[in-house]
Amino acid sequence: MRVLVVHESLWGNTRKVAEAVARALEPIATVDVVDTDSAPDVVEGYDLLIVGGPTHAFSMSRKSTREGARQQDADVHVPARGIREWLDDLTPVTVPIPSAAFDTRVNSPRLPGSAAKAARHELRSRGFDVAIKPVSFRVHGYQGPLVDGELERAAAWARGLVSGLAVPAL
Repeated sequence: MRVLVVHESLWGNTRKVAEAVARALEPIATVDVVDTDSAPDVVEGYDLLIVGGPTHAFSMSRKSTREGARQQDADVHVPARGIREWLDDLTPVTVPIPSAAFDTRVNSPRLPGSAAKAARHELRSRGFDVAIKPVSFRVHGYQGPLVDGELERAAAWARGLVSGLAVPAL
Protein backbone atom coordinates (compact mmCIF):
# COMPACT_ATOMS: atom_id res chain seq x y z
CA MET A 1 0.00 0.00 0.00
CA ARG A 2 1.29 3.47 -0.89
CA VAL A 3 0.06 6.45 1.12
CA LEU A 4 0.68 10.15 0.50
CA VAL A 5 0.23 12.54 3.42
CA VAL A 6 0.18 16.21 2.37
CA HIS A 7 0.14 18.88 5.04
CA GLU A 8 0.22 22.63 5.51
CA SER A 9 1.59 23.72 8.87
CA LEU A 10 2.40 27.17 10.18
CA TRP A 11 3.36 26.56 13.81
CA GLY A 12 4.18 22.86 13.42
CA ASN A 13 1.04 21.36 14.95
CA THR A 14 -0.44 20.09 11.68
CA ARG A 15 2.97 18.71 10.70
CA LYS A 16 3.12 16.79 13.99
CA VAL A 17 -0.30 15.27 13.31
CA ALA A 18 0.78 14.32 9.76
CA GLU A 19 3.93 12.69 11.13
CA ALA A 20 1.93 10.78 13.77
CA VAL A 21 -0.38 9.52 11.02
CA ALA A 22 2.62 8.43 8.95
CA ARG A 23 4.30 6.63 11.88
CA ALA A 24 1.09 4.72 12.56
CA LEU A 25 0.89 3.59 8.93
CA GLU A 26 4.57 2.77 8.33
CA PRO A 27 4.33 -0.83 9.59
CA ILE A 28 1.76 -1.63 6.89
CA ALA A 29 2.39 0.91 4.11
CA THR A 30 4.96 2.92 2.26
CA VAL A 31 4.22 6.47 3.40
CA ASP A 32 5.39 9.73 1.86
CA VAL A 33 4.89 12.81 4.04
CA VAL A 34 5.30 16.15 2.28
CA ASP A 35 4.36 19.75 2.87
CA THR A 36 2.21 21.58 0.37
CA ASP A 37 5.19 23.34 -1.19
CA SER A 38 6.79 19.95 -2.01
CA ALA A 39 3.63 17.96 -2.78
CA PRO A 40 3.22 16.50 -6.26
CA ASP A 41 0.39 17.77 -8.43
CA VAL A 42 -0.25 14.22 -9.73
CA VAL A 43 -1.00 11.49 -7.18
CA GLU A 44 -1.73 8.51 -9.44
CA GLY A 45 -0.06 5.40 -8.03
CA TYR A 46 -1.04 6.06 -4.43
CA ASP A 47 -3.63 3.88 -2.70
CA LEU A 48 -4.61 6.54 -0.15
CA LEU A 49 -4.28 10.32 -0.01
CA ILE A 50 -4.43 12.11 3.34
CA VAL A 51 -4.58 15.91 3.38
CA GLY A 52 -4.24 18.10 6.46
CA GLY A 53 -4.15 21.80 7.20
CA PRO A 54 -5.08 24.40 9.78
CA THR A 55 -8.55 25.90 9.94
CA HIS A 56 -8.26 29.65 9.27
CA ALA A 57 -11.27 31.94 9.06
CA PHE A 58 -13.65 28.95 9.13
CA SER A 59 -12.01 27.07 6.21
CA MET A 60 -8.70 26.31 4.51
CA SER A 61 -6.10 29.04 4.86
CA ARG A 62 -5.69 31.73 2.23
CA LYS A 63 -2.66 33.80 1.39
CA SER A 64 -4.17 36.66 3.42
CA THR A 65 -4.80 34.52 6.52
CA ARG A 66 -1.29 33.09 6.34
CA GLU A 67 0.09 36.61 6.09
CA GLY A 68 -2.03 37.55 9.11
CA ALA A 69 -0.39 34.69 11.01
CA ARG A 70 3.04 36.04 10.03
CA GLN A 71 2.08 39.45 11.41
CA GLN A 72 1.12 37.81 14.73
CA ASP A 73 4.33 35.80 14.96
CA ALA A 74 7.49 36.41 12.94
CA ASP A 75 8.64 32.83 13.64
CA VAL A 76 5.68 31.23 11.87
CA HIS A 77 6.43 29.13 8.77
CA VAL A 78 4.34 30.48 5.91
CA PRO A 79 4.27 28.15 2.90
CA ALA A 80 4.19 29.53 -0.63
CA ARG A 81 1.02 27.51 -1.19
CA GLY A 82 -1.37 26.06 1.33
CA ILE A 83 -3.72 23.13 0.90
CA ARG A 84 -6.23 25.37 -0.88
CA GLU A 85 -3.73 26.26 -3.60
CA TRP A 86 -2.30 22.74 -3.74
CA LEU A 87 -5.76 21.30 -4.26
CA ASP A 88 -6.36 23.88 -7.01
CA ASP A 89 -3.20 22.56 -8.73
CA LEU A 90 -3.97 18.88 -8.10
CA THR A 91 -4.67 16.88 -11.27
CA PRO A 92 -8.06 15.15 -11.14
CA VAL A 93 -7.87 11.36 -10.95
CA THR A 94 -9.38 9.03 -13.54
CA VAL A 95 -9.87 6.18 -11.05
CA PRO A 96 -11.11 7.26 -7.60
CA ILE A 97 -8.39 7.09 -4.96
CA PRO A 98 -9.56 6.90 -1.34
CA SER A 99 -8.83 10.14 0.46
CA ALA A 100 -9.11 11.52 3.96
CA ALA A 101 -8.83 15.04 5.30
CA PHE A 102 -7.95 16.40 8.72
CA ASP A 103 -7.45 19.81 10.19
CA THR A 104 -6.03 21.41 13.28
CA ARG A 105 -8.13 24.00 15.03
CA VAL A 106 -8.42 26.01 18.21
CA ASN A 107 -9.78 23.95 21.09
CA SER A 108 -13.19 25.59 21.26
CA PRO A 109 -16.50 23.83 20.61
CA ARG A 110 -18.16 27.04 19.42
CA LEU A 111 -16.05 27.85 16.37
CA PRO A 112 -17.74 26.91 13.09
CA GLY A 113 -16.07 25.88 9.86
CA SER A 114 -13.44 23.30 9.04
CA ALA A 115 -10.46 23.16 6.69
CA ALA A 116 -10.89 19.38 6.54
CA LYS A 117 -14.50 19.60 5.36
CA ALA A 118 -13.54 22.17 2.71
CA ALA A 119 -10.60 19.99 1.57
CA ARG A 120 -12.91 16.97 1.34
CA HIS A 121 -15.25 18.95 -0.90
CA GLU A 122 -12.35 19.90 -3.19
CA LEU A 123 -11.10 16.30 -3.28
CA ARG A 124 -14.56 15.12 -4.31
CA SER A 125 -14.59 17.63 -7.19
CA ARG A 126 -11.33 16.11 -8.45
CA GLY A 127 -12.67 12.56 -8.53
CA PHE A 128 -11.35 11.22 -5.22
CA ASP A 129 -13.29 8.77 -3.08
CA VAL A 130 -14.27 10.87 -0.06
CA ALA A 131 -16.25 8.29 1.91
CA ILE A 132 -13.98 8.84 4.93
CA LYS A 133 -15.35 11.45 7.29
CA PRO A 134 -13.00 14.41 7.96
CA VAL A 135 -11.59 14.83 11.45
CA SER A 136 -10.28 17.76 13.53
CA PHE A 137 -7.39 17.76 15.99
CA ARG A 138 -7.37 20.43 18.69
CA VAL A 139 -4.66 22.91 19.64
CA HIS A 140 -4.38 25.35 22.52
CA GLY A 141 -4.79 28.81 21.00
CA TYR A 142 -3.67 29.57 17.47
CA GLN A 143 -0.05 28.59 17.95
CA GLY A 144 -0.55 25.42 19.98
CA PRO A 145 0.66 23.14 21.37
CA LEU A 146 -1.67 20.29 20.53
CA VAL A 147 -4.12 19.28 23.23
CA ASP A 148 -2.87 16.29 25.23
CA GLY A 149 -3.70 12.99 23.56
CA GLU A 150 -4.24 14.37 20.05
CA LEU A 151 -1.18 12.68 18.53
CA GLU A 152 -2.33 9.34 19.93
CA ARG A 153 -5.83 10.02 18.55
CA ALA A 154 -4.28 10.84 15.15
CA ALA A 155 -2.39 7.53 15.12
CA ALA A 156 -5.55 5.60 16.02
CA TRP A 157 -7.49 7.46 13.30
CA ALA A 158 -4.81 6.55 10.73
CA ARG A 159 -4.89 2.86 11.65
CA GLY A 160 -8.68 2.95 11.31
CA LEU A 161 -8.41 4.49 7.85
CA VAL A 162 -6.54 1.57 6.35
CA SER A 163 -8.47 -1.15 8.16
CA GLY A 164 -11.44 -0.58 5.86
CA LEU A 165 -9.56 -0.16 2.58
CA ALA A 166 -9.44 -3.01 0.07
CA VAL A 167 -5.97 -2.31 -1.32
CA PRO A 168 -2.95 -4.56 -1.67
CA ALA A 169 -0.64 -4.74 1.35
CA LEU A 170 3.15 -4.57 1.11
